[in-house]
Amino acid sequence: MMDSAMPKSCDHSGSPMPQDAGVSMQGAGEGSVICAADHASFRYAAAGDDYALRDATLAIRQGECVVLCGQSGCGKTTLTRLFNGLVPSFFAGELTGSQRTCGLDAASTPIDVFTPLVGSVFQNPKTQYFNANTTDELTFACENMGLPSEEIRRRVESVARRFDVTHLLDRSVFHLSGGQKQRIAIAAATVLDPKVVVLDEPTSNLDASAIDDMRHAIERMKTDGLTVIVAEHRLAWLTGVADRYVVFEHGHVTHDLPASEFLALPQERIRALGLRALDLTPYRRRIERKLHNDDLAAPADRSSVDAASARERSRPKRGETILRTENLCVGYRKRDAFSRAIPDLELRSGEITGLMGRNGCGKTTLVRTLTGLIKPLSGRISLDGRPARPATLTRAGFLVMQDVNYQLFSDSVREELLLGLDETDPQVAARCERLLRELDLAELADRHPMSLSGGQKQRTAIASAMMCGKRLVVLDEPTSGLDRLHMEQVGALLRRLADTGTAVLVVTHDEELAADWCDRIIDLESTTPSSKEES
Repeated sequence: MMDSAMPKSCDHSGSPMPQDAGVSMQGAGEGSVICAADHASFRYAAAGDDYALRDATLAIRQGECVVLCGQSGCGKTTLTRLFNGLVPSFFAGELTGSQRTCGLDAASTPIDVFTPLVGSVFQNPKTQYFNANTTDELTFACENMGLPSEEIRRRVESVARRFDVTHLLDRSVFHLSGGQKQRIAIAAATVLDPKVVVLDEPTSNLDASAIDDMRHAIERMKTDGLTVIVAEHRLAWLTGVADRYVVFEHGHVTHDLPASEFLALPQERIRALGLRALDLTPYRRRIERKLHNDDLAAPADRSSVDAASARERSRPKRGETILRTENLCVGYRKRDAFSRAIPDLELRSGEITGLMGRNGCGKTTLVRTLTGLIKPLSGRISLDGRPARPATLTRAGFLVMQDVNYQLFSDSVREELLLGLDETDPQVAARCERLLRELDLAELADRHPMSLSGGQKQRTAIASAMMCGKRLVVLDEPTSGLDRLHMEQVGALLRRLADTGTAVLVVTHDEELAADWCDRIIDLESTTPSSKEES
């Protein structure tokens, strides 16, 4: 693909937008085109007539950092699969047009040929693990390539330092937090020193500190001459790192802008495109106020002042306490044992409580304990003022897991929502159809849940939580992998759920969700671990 393959920028209507083609290449120097799609279209075999990618033309130069963004299911993940060779060899379907990475044609090149050239991190990093031990995972690719032992050790030590995961070496992957698993996957993807690194939602489960580390790692990769392609919803952390932003809509490339032009777009335009905020400063100020129980905190986004103020005025007064903890200590006692003392908590009806803190501080372990999936190490959990056993907590609560693949069991999205309910009841059926519409799942109702994008799976799990009718709903990173529109939809649904008298607990690193939708925020890092932490 020659330089002429570079598309001109256009808006969502297809009209040309002003762009200096030379400007978009400034961040990449004069490098040659290393990834190029020429009128590429693709539809998955399981998706019927729906095209995931439609007539996409895009060229990326060596050493460039390009961000692929757009609403969930817009086609950006499919394009990353074209770049790393997974489409169409692994993900079966119909591919038209052409795509080349490092001179290799995706349609005719075996996947293993891409291995030393393209490093990949999937939206769910656990799907790419081959080992139960973190050090073994980092050495796996090197061993497959037949590298000498000394070289393998050198590479593992190098990537461990680069991504600050040295303290995670020789650990069980089953005892890592979601963010820690993400960082191990990123380190493993670069251990062979590839020419291209493809990252699909790399910060979806990372805290602010880890995201900052990710930014520095990408800066180092760019300095080393690597091409970095990031499919991402969270955009603020990429400011100053990305050279170009490519926006997708319904499988089409609608905008291809150099960073200078994209970052100059007004906030209203960014919102109209369904994209996340480019500046998190106002959100972080609002979170700080909520941590100090300042109910008068101003809305983070000026365009939502009236809506946020109305929510504050209509929010029900403090409801009854549904769940309370006293002197609680959570954790597990095995090889990677850790324990954490938890401040006494109260979860009240009508409130959305946000639970924040860095990766590995015990948030997921705590919510699993509160829903009866793990026994507490010590202390007491009370439900409606009475001590509650794990089985009682499981019956009373519903947990939307961080990895929703663990709780999608049915053959269709609709059946998933109706699982365990009387689908012949007209009221149940009507509530199901209403939730499908409200979460933009109606057109996907007959699709198998495992054929959906990450964001669509997340919305399906949340819809199941809405259907259950339980008094306590706990969500672990419910907006991971969601665009702005669907993040706000989730926030609105959580608000509606809380207004019915449900106690809602949300574990999140999503500062936009926490700032605009949580009534209270608890920072778990304010406590001191009584033994070894998760991280």
